[in-house]
Amino acid sequence: MQTLTIEQETNPWEAQAARFDIAATKLNLDDGIMKVLRSPVREITVYIPVGMDDGSIEVFTGYRVQHSIARGPGKGGVRYAPNVSLDEVRALASWMTWKCAVVNIPFGGAKGGIICDPRKMSQGELERMTRRYTAELMEFIGPEKDVPAPDMGTNEQTMAWIMDTYSMHTRQTCTAVVTGKPVNIGGSRGRREATGRGISVVCDEALKHLGMSVEGCRVIVQGFGNVGSNAAAILAAKGYKIIGIAEYDGGLYNANGIDIAALVEHRQQAGTINGFAEAEAVDKEELLTYACEILIPAATENVITSRNTDKLRCRILCEGANGPTTTLADEILADKRIFVVPDILANAGGVTTSYFEWVQDRMGYFWTETEVNQRLDRIMADSFHDVLAYAKAHNVNNRIAAYMLAIDRVAYTTKQRGMYA
Repeated sequence: MQTLTIEQETNPWEAQAARFDIAATKLNLDDGIMKVLRSPVREITVYIPVGMDDGSIEVFTGYRVQHSIARGPGKGGVRYAPNVSLDEVRALASWMTWKCAVVNIPFGGAKGGIICDPRKMSQGELERMTRRYTAELMEFIGPEKDVPAPDMGTNEQTMAWIMDTYSMHTRQTCTAVVTGKPVNIGGSRGRREATGRGISVVCDEALKHLGMSVEGCRVIVQGFGNVGSNAAAILAAKGYKIIGIAEYDGGLYNANGIDIAALVEHRQQAGTINGFAEAEAVDKEELLTYACEILIPAATENVITSRNTDKLRCRILCEGANGPTTTLADEILADKRIFVVPDILANAGGVTTSYFEWVQDRMGYFWTETEVNQRLDRIMADSFHDVLAYAKAHNVNNRIAAYMLAIDRVAYTTKQRGMYA
């Protein structure tokens, strides 16, 4: 089993590897299969020349990592951010493998990213970069190979560009090559809200499990992007009280509850949550330590660390982001008896509805939003109870239980398929 130093704590690849080792050891996994599942199948680095609006040429570095394709095509987002690294993309690809297995959908794990700052780029520059990135990956992506999706810094428009570029190269419209597309070109109804909706379902199930009530349940959400804003809106509609919102540029607090619809409108107009008149401005870091029933980190990795976990005053930690909690923080959470809904379960609503989108594209028949949501709710609730059953049967915490469940499923398929030589 791997032990992390403080310096290694915030390396996402090291963090997922440490958890994998714990879970695989508890499963008594065969050494050979352990080696296979610990390593990605393929890592691709591309250098993308882009003509900028001012006439200059920039070369951007892009990645695509395919961790596992044992249970089906690779599946995973494409991230545009200045701090994208190969280790981060590796970790995210492996988390996608385990996430798809936890909810038992027939995908493997993949992830992509480009080192850039999309907020400083024009639409034209983003489109040219996206299309060149897609062209460089033509032989590695496809409906039966690897299906990208939106992530931080990318959106429905990005997916439309990828789909169009891929379709132009294959000389046929191929909607199933990506998910998270606009509905009118093969996207699924309910996809935009799916991750937030999935979070709301596991919050419901966690309250039932712990004998708690929605009434008066205080929630703090860190991150107000697609995941955080939708989670907050759906939870508020269910009767939860959203008392805090933390963003990269500030925090808001209102003990009586924040009007999420009004805050979304304010941000659309102002470009920031700051200046919202109906809540008090507070320090974004300190807000995570305010008393609440549910804390939802829904932004980036390494938000809950050994340096702030002992200050948390939540009863439930529901991980909307990928890798928001470090391995060293897990031990403190256990000591504080905080109920953790781990990321590979909590935020799996997005990839589950991406799976629905892929299925709908391939059969050319589309479901209503109600049908999509009913299927999503059932899978998320069933998966929550599968993880809890594993935790009880093996006397482990929820995170290790989720990893054990996922690794067991992928290992079983890998052994069934055998080793091609």
